[in-house]
Amino acid sequence: QAQLVESGGGLVQAGDSLRLSCTASGGTFISYTMGWFRQAPGKEREFVAAISVSGGTTYYADSVKGRFTISRDNAKNTVYLQMNSLKPEDTAVYYCAARFGSASTKWNNYNYWGQGTQVTVST
Repeated sequence: QAQLVESGGGLVQAGDSLRLSCTASGGTFISYTMGWFRQAPGKEREFVAAISVSGGTTYYADSVKGRFTISRDNAKNTVYLQMNSLKPEDTAVYYCAARFGSASTKWNNYNYWGQGTQVTVST
C-alpha cells in the first residue's frame, strides 16, 4: 500500500511559478500511474494532470495545458507538477494520487491519495 506525501505549495502572486512534489513510499512506485488533482473551496475535485508509469505519456486538463508540466523520477519515487504562469483560479488544495492501470481523469479511479498541499495565487 502506497503512502503519498505532497510538498511545495504556498502563496504566490499571479504569473509566478511553483513546483509541487509528491513522494511515495510503501509500494512499488513504478507500478503506478500518477495523477494530480485539485479542489477549490465549494467545488468538486478536478483532474489536473497524469503521467504513465514510464513517464512517456502525459495528460492535462485544458485549463492547465501549456502552463503546467507533470514529470516523474522513478529512481526517487517522486512525481512533480511544475506550475508556471499561475492564475488566481489555480488556487486550490492540490492532491497527488496513484492508481494501477492506465491514466484516468476521474478521481475515484485512483487508489491512493496524499494529504494535499495548499496553493494560493493572489492578484
